[in-house]
Formats: sequence, structure tokens, C-alpha cells
Amino acid sequence: MRRLLARRMKFHLFGAFLVSIGCAALYKFGVAEPRKKAYAEFYKNYDPMKDFEAMRAAGVFQSAPPK
Repeated sequence: MRRLLARRMKFHLFGAFLVSIGCAALYKFGVAEPRKKAYAEFYKNYDPMKDFEAMRAAGVFQSAPPK
């Protein structure tokens, strides 16, 4: 039973490292990349002036009254 803690700790540290790398990869390719792609797609055709005029016509802004 000598060095039982040291042997088990090596195993658990290696396992924890692999699990953390796996979780990071899953998050990057499952969440971050699709989110970046969605933002890029949205801003590809986004017209801020058209959006501003639509909000202005709806009366959203106090400082810019509707026309």
C-alpha cells in the first residue's frame, strides 16, 4: 500500500486533464464556432440605418421622435 495516493493521483490527474480538454473542445466546436458563424451571417446583411428608422417609427426613442 505504499505510494497508493501517488499512483492514484497520477491516474486521476491524467483523467481530469483529458476530460477538461474534451470539454473545452466540445464547447469550442459545439457552441463558440456556431455562435461566431451566426453573428457573421447576421451582420453580413444588417443595415443599422434601416433598423434605426424602424425603431424610430415605432416610437422606441425619446430623443428621436417618429416622423
